[in-house]
Amino acid sequence: MRNSIRIGAVAAASALVLAACGSAPEEETSAESTTDATTEAAESIDFKACMVSDAGGFDDASFNESAYNGLVRAGDELGVEIAQAESTAESDYGPNLEAQVAAGCDLIITVGFLLGDATAEAAANNPDVNFAIVDFGYDEPIENVKPMFFETDEAAFLAGYAAAGASQTGTLGTFGGVNIPTVSIFMDGFLAGANKYNEDMGGSVSVLGWDGSDGSFTGDFDDQTKGQNTTQGFLDQGADIVMPVAGPVGLGAASAVQSAGDAWLVGVDSDWTESAPEYADIILTSVLKNISNAVFDTIDQAAGDGFTNEPYVGTLENEGVGIAEFPEGVVPEEVTAELETLREGIIAGEIEPSTAG
Repeated sequence: MRNSIRIGAVAAASALVLAACGSAPEEETSAESTTDATTEAAESIDFKACMVSDAGGFDDASFNESAYNGLVRAGDELGVEIAQAESTAESDYGPNLEAQVAAGCDLIITVGFLLGDATAEAAANNPDVNFAIVDFGYDEPIENVKPMFFETDEAAFLAGYAAAGASQTGTLGTFGGVNIPTVSIFMDGFLAGANKYNEDMGGSVSVLGWDGSDGSFTGDFDDQTKGQNTTQGFLDQGADIVMPVAGPVGLGAASAVQSAGDAWLVGVDSDWTESAPEYADIILTSVLKNISNAVFDTIDQAAGDGFTNEPYVGTLENEGVGIAEFPEGVVPEEVTAELETLREGIIAGEIEPSTAG
């Protein structure tokens, strides 16, 4: 039931994009060109998997790159032919999709909210081509489009619980880029986890930036200065752990936390100790959204057993979401010991990882 509710909420949201975190690919293309990269690591098979980025491009150190890494892995391990088309503006989406169709792609994966309408149009115009889209759904399922969703509140709940236990000031902070479901779901899980810590441990940890229905948003996923200023505001109010859910804007948050010298950051989407190594010393943990695995699994299924439009839902149970390791000694042992019990409770449906519960 919870999955279907979330899918409906995503479908009803305005078409906005969420950028998040990873390392830059070596190849890029524009709306005018499509780059093919057939690998030799596996025996080649007659299947072509393609991808269209959102306006952040494949070098966003984030959301697009995580998806791209799954495409590259499919080329390496499955022997499929791969191609990608990079978007730098919304006006690129349609031409990029048309170019991929013309290039003979068997499966075209689009990355993010902003491509929702363009993907639906391309699917309607090309019923013999299969599509998949990350973090978007439709009120009415489309026969040749597979949605990919992630229950990131499940992992953010664990991060919020751990952060509440690690905080020395009793104040946490979180903010988003734009108030859309794929952003606020992180923030809500983080708050729910902190609330659970208070319930279990008799704590009084507060969370700035999200109250369960509304909160702090910078308005975009690009302006790092906004992330720095928002985070500094939280630090000035006593927060010592901050979780930005705002793509590259989060790098501004990391800068503010690092400058403070006595605070921690919770990364999102990828392990920030790897994707933003310059800030590794201030990363408490990261809420992992394993887009790369979802992309790889979707290609593997389509190339092997055949395409299905059944949604992919990443959860703690299937390791579609998770949290990264903590620095040694920062999170109390009694808190880390409790996390596995909480994880099992969420998987079993006994713990609601959102404030709605």
